[in-house]
Amino acid sequence: MTDLAAPLRRAAPALLGYAAVRTLGLVVLAVWSAARGKSAYTLLTARWDALWYTRVADLGYGYEVRLPNGDVHSNLAFFPLLPWLERALHAVSPLSYADGGFVVSLLASLAAAWGIFAVAEHVYGRRAGVCAVLLWAVLPVGIVQSMAYSESLFTALAAWSLYAVLTGRRLTAGTLALLAGLTRPVGLAVVAAVWVAGIASFTGFGSRADSRAERSTAVTPAAAAAVPSFVRDRSAAPAPGARDWRCALGMLIAPLGAAGYVLWVGHRTGKGPLGYLDVQAGWRNGFDGGAAFARFVGEKFTSFPSALAGVGLIVGVGLVLWLYVVGVRQGQPLPLLVYTGVVTALALCASSYFGSKPRLLMPAFPLLFPLALALARLRTSRSAWVTGGVAVASAVYGAFWLNGSGPP
Repeated sequence: MTDLAAPLRRAAPALLGYAAVRTLGLVVLAVWSAARGKSAYTLLTARWDALWYTRVADLGYGYEVRLPNGDVHSNLAFFPLLPWLERALHAVSPLSYADGGFVVSLLASLAAAWGIFAVAEHVYGRRAGVCAVLLWAVLPVGIVQSMAYSESLFTALAAWSLYAVLTGRRLTAGTLALLAGLTRPVGLAVVAAVWVAGIASFTGFGSRADSRAERSTAVTPAAAAAVPSFVRDRSAAPAPGARDWRCALGMLIAPLGAAGYVLWVGHRTGKGPLGYLDVQAGWRNGFDGGAAFARFVGEKFTSFPSALAGVGLIVGVGLVLWLYVVGVRQGQPLPLLVYTGVVTALALCASSYFGSKPRLLMPAFPLLFPLALALARLRTSRSAWVTGGVAVASAVYGAFWLNGSGPP
């Protein structure tokens, strides 16, 4: 516990701010839902994907729904770590599976906030770390972080895996990547980050990339504050030989979670290694390079009211791509860029569930780092007003969204 005390104190402003934003979102959701005669707790724990996760926890795999058009929605599409945790909590407490999912998401969202702070602080300094966490909390679809969904759990595992990569703890990074791969298909992004860091380490490219990143951020006070933490992490690193075998082992185990589940689904369905793709096809989901999404956006311009939505979608995608480019120019470490790029590509290029794309982009938290740096440069009073105003807007939107069409 003593080892955790100092990091926890450093992260305390970020975690307290995050808890305040999420509490505001839940209070607004409760009031809004009550006014409409709905249960906020049901919206958070027993609808959409949350219901599918609790069914996996309760009944195991094999449940499916056959739609009139011939589509088959199978619960094999949902990765197992969250249902396993729901089942474990149900087994050792009076909590229902849905209650367990809610508890896991609340705890995981705090762990994710801490992990985001750790990564941002390591690269840009403490103030930018706090701002990054607050920006993640006030995302328009931030209410999902409090739902019995897997986004918070995945983001927590991804953030801490990336932090382990950046601080040279490659075996820890690989272990967390394995768990992330058991949480969502996009766990491949974490695996890619671990692998690119490992390859860079073995080829010597990593040290040169670190030097460039240090030079690119040294001009900011936030980066100067990060240097002592960086030095401590490096001084605590294991000897080169130990680092080599741990790095290799971390790379070896990183893909086992995602690969293991996908291969198990293929065996279970009798359709071989690519059987999971057939399961996703039953949900009309796949990867088409963004063609279906482009058609979806284009169809918005067939009438004036929907054309405004089309313009909004184009602006939103443009903002995401612009933030990624700015991150590259600001010298974000290569593992972060690889992770963010894979998450973004998988989210934007999926062939279905277009309304879910903001939620699917939520784990791509390094996209927020350029905005966090800009916010960190403001006076504290001004940044507090900006963040507070956006938090209120996010809370209202989240309540409106969940009481309307909402996820998936």
